[in-house]
Amino acid sequence: MTATVDEIAPDVFRITTFNEQANFQFSSFLIRDDEPMLYHTNLRGCFDDIRTGMATVLDPAMLRWIGFSHFESDECGALNDWLGIAPHAEPVCSFVGARTSVGDFSDRPPRVLEADEKIETGSHTFRVIETKHVPHGWDASLLYEETASTLFCSDLLGQGGNVEALYDGDIVGRSDDYNSRQAEGPMSGSVPFTKETLPILNSLADLNPATLACMHGSSFSGDCGQALRDFGGLLERLNGGPIE
Repeated sequence: MTATVDEIAPDVFRITTFNEQANFQFSSFLIRDDEPMLYHTNLRGCFDDIRTGMATVLDPAMLRWIGFSHFESDECGALNDWLGIAPHAEPVCSFVGARTSVGDFSDRPPRVLEADEKIETGSHTFRVIETKHVPHGWDASLLYEETASTLFCSDLLGQGGNVEALYDGDIVGRSDDYNSRQAEGPMSGSVPFTKETLPILNSLADLNPATLACMHGSSFSGDCGQALRDFGGLLERLNGGPIE
């Protein structure tokens, strides 16, 4: 599972492994700056490959911040492995994430970002956006980098296959193909659809991000706001229509 490394936005590097059996990519994102940020620790089994990939950009021991969306193995399974090699690194998460899991799981206390609180890493500014149940549990949040307008959107717009790093075509169509197949199998309902789902997706779309850093499949550099709204429509259709 040798990791591939691609710069998808200025100083934003997609470090990706491909699981052939699952036909699925797992991506971590490294932001190179005075205080480097890693988003998604990835699975523990991918740690060596992601670390080797990161080392082509910067020394992994320089990591200062480690973020992720929610408590799940591909999101934060290798958190303590990264903390073990980066002596100044701190996890970054939402209040709910810290209270429900990260505060106990992490070998180092997390930095909790409240609503509208920001971290400046040098030339980049980040904030955590709470997105409960988008994409998964009630601890879910997403990371938004304001300087280059990159939204790290976790499992949203996930696609299967060993695809290119950055795509500007019909990413919702790709996601439709993958999610429609999942809707009939054991992963059905993996993205909950509640009365809050569309308002959350629309609020993310209103950010007008320039890049969507997707964890599974290609990242996206087209009309990101419209893609997020269309993804909401896809979820609505897969879940049988609007919630009254």
